[in-house]
Amino acid sequence: MAESPHRSRRDLLKAIGASASIAALGACTPGTNAPKYARPLSRKPFIAPRVSKDRIIRTIVGLRPFRPSGFLVRRDEFDDKTVIHNYGHGGGGITLSWGSSALAVREAANLKPGSAAVVGGGIMGLSTARLLQDAGWQVTIYTRDMSRHSTSNIGAGHWSPTSVFDEGVPSAEYIARHQWAARISHHAFQNLSGADYGIKWIENYYLGQEPIGEAFEHKGIEDLFPSTADLEPHEHPFPVPYVMRDVTMIVQPATYLRRIRDDFYRAGGKFIIKNFKSRNEVLSLGESVIFNCTGLGAGELFDDDELVPISGQLVFLPPDPAVNFCTIGGGEGVLYMFPRKGEILLGGTFDRGNWSTQPDSNEVDRIVEEHRKLFTSFE
Repeated sequence: MAESPHRSRRDLLKAIGASASIAALGACTPGTNAPKYARPLSRKPFIAPRVSKDRIIRTIVGLRPFRPSGFLVRRDEFDDKTVIHNYGHGGGGITLSWGSSALAVREAANLKPGSAAVVGGGIMGLSTARLLQDAGWQVTIYTRDMSRHSTSNIGAGHWSPTSVFDEGVPSAEYIARHQWAARISHHAFQNLSGADYGIKWIENYYLGQEPIGEAFEHKGIEDLFPSTADLEPHEHPFPVPYVMRDVTMIVQPATYLRRIRDDFYRAGGKFIIKNFKSRNEVLSLGESVIFNCTGLGAGELFDDDELVPISGQLVFLPPDPAVNFCTIGGGEGVLYMFPRKGEILLGGTFDRGNWSTQPDSNEVDRIVEEHRKLFTSFE
């Protein structure tokens, strides 16, 4: 006798209902891999990076172009040449790139779009060039090194407008511009977030033996750092008494710079390799409008005595996709751990006035050992 279609449907629905109930019960039953701590982005447990000297794949030193009074965006006139400066962003070059470059391009708002020169092929030069193209300019980037060889390409890429100025030094006018640039840049990076440009959101955990407190550079832009909270000891796995958390973006410099460079090419831009030794060489360019994005080179080219290098040393370990959070602090000296697609980045140093790009073996030992201790007791 054939089975009734109504009966078979009822049985199927009952079976589906029973399966759903079992699945729901399983979801409510804590398993051995259930997350122990509530996290704003991830539903997975914390996984510590594996840190040891024998896992180091490279060590590099980058020089940040720092001005105690903050980055410089200014228009200068030299006979028939207009020079617009955009440099001196310290450790916040990637972070502030779009906002600072928007300020620089705005300085040319009363000029008829034509041919413009951008001197410098790092993140600031590329960002400035792309915004100029959007405004109708034909742009040539003159640079000593392509972006893959620039300081920007070895930057940490952590979105945070810090290490850009000294507390109490800048004017109120600069602080307002700094905050404006941070907001514009934050919005621009959100619009580009995703695998194509190497940008993703990530949790940050600031670690210390004393209360963390708010970074002075974050004042006035606190809303750009969601999920900010001071955590109690039972709310985190870190072996320190004080932990503050927030959420921001992290940028993979190699992926990001390559994509912005390709966008520049597609919009008709071109590169010319040239190393400028003097201001007169810069002013001899055929373009009448020149954007100076030379970073540390601006000190000699345009007599900026305030500009100084800040040396930052980085140690790289093999990548670990399971590590999906950042740490800042937690031990002796400057420390931070940022996971990236191609590596785990460990930092660092903040050595003002040091022009050397040679790694310091003592600093390598400190960076590795302090992070090893931080994560050894990790639960």
